[in-house]
Amino acid sequence: MSTLNNLKSIALAGFITIGLLFQATPSHAAGSETLTVAGGCFWCVEADFEKVKGVKEAVSGFAGGKTANPTYKQVTSGGTGHYEAVQITFDPSVVSAGQLLNMFFRSVDPTDAGGQFCDRGPSYRTAIFATGSQKAAAQQAKAKAQADLGQKIVTPVLGAAEFFPADASHQDYAKGKKIVITRFGPKTKAKAYKAYRNACGRDQRVKELWGSAAPFAG
Repeated sequence: MSTLNNLKSIALAGFITIGLLFQATPSHAAGSETLTVAGGCFWCVEADFEKVKGVKEAVSGFAGGKTANPTYKQVTSGGTGHYEAVQITFDPSVVSAGQLLNMFFRSVDPTDAGGQFCDRGPSYRTAIFATGSQKAAAQQAKAKAQADLGQKIVTPVLGAAEFFPADASHQDYAKGKKIVITRFGPKTKAKAYKAYRNACGRDQRVKELWGSAAPFAG
């Protein structure tokens, strides 16, 4: 009987220790929220939002379409219904969804229904894929942006949509060191990205629209 009691005591102590460890070690998802937006070229949106304090990660991918696990070629060729999108994971105790959405509107041309800057077509349109309380925050951010800009904003606030990450070659493109062949000649991905962004006129148009309120335009 004493042996059984000892075993019970050891087991109880083990369960208590495990419980304390779970309390002391927060899960990976603790303190995180995600927000999915489409703002034209996903390389640019990803690179912009990775600079924001409180953003843990920004992943390039696709959302809003009907094809599961689409490829970049399928999406940009049309027919899948997907937008180029970025899923932003952030710490809401540092930066709120509302703040990110206000930044988002001022980092794109939300008056353009046909694409963004030099990138034309359905996959390059702007959109917000909002869930739960994010819908209200998105509508508020849209209304404020329209009032501040004084022009009609066509960016839709859509419901939740499954997000499909793009393949590894499209992640962190703005930081890439691999040499790629571009119309600007052989360049590292990082230099090719800068050349593309400048040639596409993204920052120029954003500054024209938003002036000093543009959070990322250099």
